[in-house]
Amino acid sequence: MSSEAGSRPGWGVFWMVVTGLQFIGVTALVKMLGTRIPAPEAAFLRYVLGLVFLLPFLKSLIRIRMERDTFLLFCARGAAHTIGVALWFFGMARIPIADVTALNYMAPVYVTLGAAVFLGEKLALRRVLAVLAALLGALIILRPGFREIGPGHIAMVFTALVFGASYLLTKLLTDRTSPGVVVTMLSLTVTVGLAPLAAMNWVTPTLYELGILFCVATLATGGHYTMTLAFRAAPLAVTQPVAFLQLVWAVLLGAVFFAEPIDPWVIFGGMLIVGAVSFISWREAKLKRRAITPAVPEPKV
Repeated sequence: MSSEAGSRPGWGVFWMVVTGLQFIGVTALVKMLGTRIPAPEAAFLRYVLGLVFLLPFLKSLIRIRMERDTFLLFCARGAAHTIGVALWFFGMARIPIADVTALNYMAPVYVTLGAAVFLGEKLALRRVLAVLAALLGALIILRPGFREIGPGHIAMVFTALVFGASYLLTKLLTDRTSPGVVVTMLSLTVTVGLAPLAAMNWVTPTLYELGILFCVATLATGGHYTMTLAFRAAPLAVTQPVAFLQLVWAVLLGAVFFAEPIDPWVIFGGMLIVGAVSFISWREAKLKRRAITPAVPEPKV
């Protein structure tokens, strides 16, 4: 992180707040969409509609000569993300927004574990304790035996796991090619991967549903852009704690607009996870290594 980036913490916080609001807008719109459109189809339509934002990058992508190993990594990441996005849409329509947001914070924790197992990264005691705290937070949110755990909760647990695998593959790909190519290839591979799943149980969407999904694509794209602005303006140690606001907004949104009860255990568990992820990110920045833990637990949709 450059000194210039660390000299504008106010802008970093501002852009991260804007990012969180856009991602919460994504969850609210998917919640409004409901369950009439099957989850794989809804995810497919979101990506198809979102391709309009990537048209400027397609020309440069066509000119790139890609090595076979790199192409296979892109395919593997696309496959993992395809599963994760379909599960996210499934879970989002079936459980409270706060539960989805809190459980989604687990993805960076799984990345930390995966990096230690598959990439040989050192897992110091303090990071182990942070991971354990995050896992405890997830257990507090789910509370098996004390609350009903539905298919939506199970879907979100696996969503975070699969997204974690996708982020690890992203780490490998960013060492081989530019971020623009990584983002564009993700959208293309996920669109292709979701197409057969969507076709298996196709339900013709209405114009209203297509409008919602286009707004989802717009907010998701905008969220990734403003998140980049936040990272340029301030270090992770400044922007990461702001991620907690996303859980606050999720609780308020669910309570005010969707009549979802406020569950203090979900809030407490989410705070534990956010605290753990913030500590891991801070340690990565302090050690002056490139962080593999995603800086904010956003829904990658």
